[in-house]
Amino acid sequence: MLHEGLLHGRSVIVAGAGLAGLTAAVDLMEAGAHVIVVEARDRIGGRVWTLRDGWYNEQHVEAGADLIDEGQEEMQRLAAKLGLELIPILAGGFGFVTRGQDGRLNVRHEPGGGGWRTLRERLEPWIRDYRLIDRRWDRLIAQDLARVSVAEWLDEINADAEMRALVRGLRGFFLADASDLSLLVLVDQLAADMPGRGRMYRIKGGNDRLASGLAGMLGDHVHVKTQVVAIFQTDEKVCVRLRTMDGTESELSADYLVCAVPATMLRSIVCDPPLPPEQREAIRRLKYGRATRTILQFECRFWSQHSTLKAFGTNLPIGAVWEGNEEQPGPHGLLSLLAGGSASVETQQLIANGGVQSLTQQLDRLGADDRPVLASRVITWEDDPWVQGGYAYFDPSYDPAWRLWLSKPHGRILFAGEHTSGQWQGYMNGAVESGVRAAQEVGVLARRSRVR
Repeated sequence: MLHEGLLHGRSVIVAGAGLAGLTAAVDLMEAGAHVIVVEARDRIGGRVWTLRDGWYNEQHVEAGADLIDEGQEEMQRLAAKLGLELIPILAGGFGFVTRGQDGRLNVRHEPGGGGWRTLRERLEPWIRDYRLIDRRWDRLIAQDLARVSVAEWLDEINADAEMRALVRGLRGFFLADASDLSLLVLVDQLAADMPGRGRMYRIKGGNDRLASGLAGMLGDHVHVKTQVVAIFQTDEKVCVRLRTMDGTESELSADYLVCAVPATMLRSIVCDPPLPPEQREAIRRLKYGRATRTILQFECRFWSQHSTLKAFGTNLPIGAVWEGNEEQPGPHGLLSLLAGGSASVETQQLIANGGVQSLTQQLDRLGADDRPVLASRVITWEDDPWVQGGYAYFDPSYDPAWRLWLSKPHGRILFAGEHTSGQWQGYMNGAVESGVRAAQEVGVLARRSRVR
């Protein structure tokens, strides 16, 4: 535990001003450390990005990380610390909408996601074996599961068209197609919980208030438009080479470094001495899912007239769909569409051919096909130069033993980010808990150095 004053006289550089980096920085500062945060983007928050401009009735919507599950304790602690309110949303959870081979839509209204339950029943033998190894990724059973794709498993069990459609609908959750997703990932998810069963929340006023609240505590110690390009360390210090957007380079030294950037960015950073081979491979081979987020604003929330649920996973080109402004007043409605994996490309093709209005034709079951779109925004995360995808996923070529290396300290360098989280990878909660953990690890290193 980080005690007040534990890090007095120590200095820490934090690379990345997403939730992981900002959380680590505040914890370190409160323990007495002198902290500098550097962020390559021109804004803080990373993949937590609330869009506030261009919407009728001064509404806002999330372009990135959106939903907070009730079991995500670190998010609840952070919101309480910042005095922010969690607003319950999507009380019915996620249903499933699948379009069959005959072109007709099949809607599962079962709260909590009946599709997940179906998958869990079929995967029960694998889940039982996985629990026997305490869900550890360094065991033979995990390695065996990891080598099989979800698509191969579907073929192995002779899955029917309905089950294949359900799995295709999970592109909006894992950001990967069945052929690209390791079966271990699906088993791991269902061994822990079935998504959509518990309550879900948003931060009142926008999720970006988490990042701005943390940055407000750090004051002028946060520097945007500043990229880490190289890291050098000795037994006593860490030195980073920085580059601003205008190309100016400088160097900054500290006692420790918390590296809270996506693995896609970490690959390009020169590290001397180099990371261990296993760690380099773990970072190099980690994939990030394609993800196109489309926000559509309508004059009213017509979907409430067609369904008791406000969120659906789908096997359609538009991906998953949910109400993006349930907690906000006013008649206007915002639909948030998350197209993951190949659906990201399909969504982009639909927009290229017919504009965002063409997406509403995919929503005919909710009554959207003849509704004019008042305002819209399209964000393709794989085109974002600072992350190159939505969030991390594990494919069948990824050795599960590498996963532990993603968060393993390297000398005076600690690693954070959603990709380093064991239980909440891909979630805001994973980013926050990784920041807390990295700050604690700095404290451990500081205590050890004083004992010598």
